[in-house]
This record gives sequence, structure tokens and C-alpha cells, in this order.
Amino acid sequence: VAVNKMDTTKWSEDRFKEIVKETSNFIKKVGYNPKAVAFVPISGWHGDNMLEESPNMPWYKGWSKEVKSGVVK
Repeated sequence: VAVNKMDTTKWSEDRFKEIVKETSNFIKKVGYNPKAVAFVPISGWHGDNMLEESPNMPWYKGWSKEVKSGVVK
């Protein structure tokens, strides 16, 4: 899941976590495992985290996915 418009939140990690939590609840309700879904904070306008890591979000260290055999990064 690409969490867009992070530039409008001044690259807020707290806002990103809030969106991940809300979206994870919805994903669970429709029958998917939220731990198997990747969330990536982006700014389409500025191109942040689209192709390369963004210096505006140093708190984002990439995503990982939980599978039966463990955690995949």
C-alpha cells in the first residue's frame, strides 16, 4: 500500500503509523492478513520513495512481510 502525500504531513512518521493502523483494520475486515501487506510512505509530487530512498523520511527503513517461514525484507 503506497501512503501518498506524505509531503502534506511534513513527512510525519506518526501520521504514517496512524494511516497504517487504520488501513490494516480495513484489510483485516475484508479477509487479508495485514502483516502480509507492505506499506510504503511516498510523495508522488516530489517523487520521494518512488524509486529511491527519500532523505525526507529517514525513519522509514523499508518494509518487511510476514510469511509462514518467517519475515521477508
